[in-house]
Amino acid sequence: MSLFSSLSVGTSGLRIGQTGLNVVAHNLANVDTDGYVRQQTLLGDHIYNNIGQNAVEKLQIGLGVNAQEVRQVRDVFLDKTYRREYGRQGYYEAQYDAEQEIENLFGELTGVKFQDDLSNFWVSLQELAKEPDSRVAQATLVETGLTLVERSDKIYTQLKEFQLDLNTKIRTKINRINEIGAEIFDLNAKITFYEASKQENANDLRDRRNLLLDELGQLTKIDYKEQINGKVNVIIEGVSFVSEDYLAPMGYITMAQYNEVHNIDTPLDESADILLAVWPHLGDAEVFDWSQVPNMSAGSDIGSLKGSIQARGSHVGKYTDIPLEPDISDYIDEESGELDEEEWKLALDNYEIATEEYNLYVDSSIVMRTQAQFDQLIHGIVTTINNRLCPDKEVTIAAGTTVTRNDGSEYTFEEDTVIRVFDEEHAPVGVDEEATPGIELFSRKTTPRYMDAQDITLADGTVLENARIYNWEDPSDNYTLYTLGEIEINPEIIANKSKLPIINNNGTGDYDISMIEGLLTDWQTPFATLSPNTLTYNNFEAYYTQFIGEIATKGDEYHTLSSNQEIMVNSVQDQRLDVTGVSSDDELTYLIKFQHAYNASARYINVIDDMLEHVIERLGQ
Repeated sequence: MSLFSSLSVGTSGLRIGQTGLNVVAHNLANVDTDGYVRQQTLLGDHIYNNIGQNAVEKLQIGLGVNAQEVRQVRDVFLDKTYRREYGRQGYYEAQYDAEQEIENLFGELTGVKFQDDLSNFWVSLQELAKEPDSRVAQATLVETGLTLVERSDKIYTQLKEFQLDLNTKIRTKINRINEIGAEIFDLNAKITFYEASKQENANDLRDRRNLLLDELGQLTKIDYKEQINGKVNVIIEGVSFVSEDYLAPMGYITMAQYNEVHNIDTPLDESADILLAVWPHLGDAEVFDWSQVPNMSAGSDIGSLKGSIQARGSHVGKYTDIPLEPDISDYIDEESGELDEEEWKLALDNYEIATEEYNLYVDSSIVMRTQAQFDQLIHGIVTTINNRLCPDKEVTIAAGTTVTRNDGSEYTFEEDTVIRVFDEEHAPVGVDEEATPGIELFSRKTTPRYMDAQDITLADGTVLENARIYNWEDPSDNYTLYTLGEIEINPEIIANKSKLPIINNNGTGDYDISMIEGLLTDWQTPFATLSPNTLTYNNFEAYYTQFIGEIATKGDEYHTLSSNQEIMVNSVQDQRLDVTGVSSDDELTYLIKFQHAYNASARYINVIDDMLEHVIERLGQ
């Protein structure tokens, strides 16, 4: 090998030493940089000169060393695992945060307990039973009822406000997802540009992109793949989000807008402003598949965005969302005593379908489940009290009979139908001079309890004169329901408490003790299960205790899941850092190694230089 070739070997050593020192310095400068992955210089042989060949091998002389690549030290498997588990942590943390907020609304741990308002109303019923003629007891019943309604309304309003507040979180997360997507798309172009020459890797840009993928994985479920040109394609919930050529941003629209786009005619009420995550480029198709409850085995419980949407639910929950188990006695013929098996089976099938829908859309949502179960409690209290104060009886109205509602509209019964009418014979009356009958304690703000008195024809041909027909509750019309937000203490009783119907209507002026005792009995009688998934029927206080207990249990469950996920995420992150993290001790070791290599190359060049000088001087003599 010539001396000039030897100089090439030495200079290659200088270059490698300098490159190695630069990489080490870059690593040390980014020890505390979030998302930075340590870099490593890979060395390889430079080109060879062939000087001959023998029977065994080629005779070659190497021309030094070359830096083949400055690479990142990453573990792709750990990256994917981290992003998946981080997304699952985000999902359960969103659920747990919502559960905590709901616990605070009822004030059972801090603040004014709703349990106290419930107990106070029960105590006022007992005091009225002890002293029905006491004006104080009568007024106390009305006042505690007013407090119960106001507190219930306040909690229910706060639940709806919290539901809309989750809209803000959802909007913020969708905007952030789009920002990340746009930045990844931009980084793809820059990485491809810098790496097009195949001379260097855009490692710092890749660090930034991987950090964004970490954040995106926490927000939503992602799949991704790096192409041969260095670009990363990102898929969210099975839909291409970032590709080589385009970015497909996620969007959001209100429930009202979604129904308009998809020609869905559904009463919305308070649910109109609820936001849905959609893909605008796919005709506003929903981002998430809600055909099953998210669960770990299916890998569908990933992403804080999905967790927030799941916790919020799709609409404002009401007692009508909870399916009621059919009563077999309703399908037994009174005369023959035989069971209509076909109708009974149909009722059971419909109940099973309704239960599946409840579990899928209501029970899986923290906010909706709480709203529906709380509304069922208040609906039960309100209707139970009203049915004692304003008893009804069932009659069968003849097909073709037309009745006039209070708003002036008419309704015609197409077939013989069982309806409820005011049972004046067994109804108590007020303490006022007019002995007013049919005054309920809790009234609907928009719909009166009864239609104006009118004559109706019954199925047996008799005419019921001046019948006061009960305005039935229509699940499709919120204003006909005894539901929170539509309930108030009857303004007539507020104005004149003597109209509270507690006097026997037999004309003696005696207090209706049996009716008042019936109120106490009804309060302690089981009225409903918490949901179709529980078998125990509870009275009002037991129902509320179980209701709060389930909230606490769910909160503890989500806390455990999110805590376990946090431990797992931290464990995976520690493993990642073992691979990708910069150790200052190790880097200082590499620093010394490359310093010695640089110095050795410099000395080698000095020796070659001295040799060349000596040869040139001798040639000149």
